[in-house]
Amino acid sequence: MSPRDVAEALLRRWYVLLLALVATAAGAYQVLHPAPRYLGSAVVVLKPPVTGNQPNQLTNLQPPLATLSYGVVQQLESPAGREELANLGVHGTYQLIPRNSGTSATPRYLIPSVQVQAQRSGAVEADTAVSRVIEVYARHVTDLQNEQGIAPASRISASVLVAPSAAPVRGTRTRGLAGTALLGALAGILGALWFDRYASRRRKRKDGSPDPGPVRRGAGLPVVN
Repeated sequence: MSPRDVAEALLRRWYVLLLALVATAAGAYQVLHPAPRYLGSAVVVLKPPVTGNQPNQLTNLQPPLATLSYGVVQQLESPAGREELANLGVHGTYQLIPRNSGTSATPRYLIPSVQVQAQRSGAVEADTAVSRVIEVYARHVTDLQNEQGIAPASRISASVLVAPSAAPVRGTRTRGLAGTALLGALAGILGALWFDRYASRRRKRKDGSPDPGPVRRGAGLPVVN
């Protein structure tokens, strides 16, 4: 198909392009006026028990704590864990991200912490979802120690290092508009060409035009007696 044929097909099916333009405008409006989204975030850390040799918990953080924390994260990310969170009303998007590096609050130590995030349509809903995930996380830490029969004075505890807080999610509008325009133009052109070809084939079938089959070798040549 030559460029001229493409241009003529697009002119014949201008209404398909118009429909694509309307759909693209609707998508652009959603990009410029998105539904409000908030990202709730908090940090929970595992602390070892206070002992006589280590009165400060933050000076006794060890790699096994980080291993325990990651094991609990895997439990919550399993199908059973997601079902447990769903029963508490935690639906939609949420993440548990292990953070095993130092922070300004606890420098120079291996921090077995987890950043909990959740996206919701409101700030209160986002903070509530994060709090419920932390609650289930701490419960799993306690249940694991109950199964091992660890004495209360020797137990690891889960503590909130950074309280839940929500912030609005802001995307890049220029990228969204560019992607919407590209998808709209591509869908409009391909849709117009496909519909033009489909209409042409249907019209030929209605007119009863014979389908030229394969030409046999020697057909149409005069027979010499």
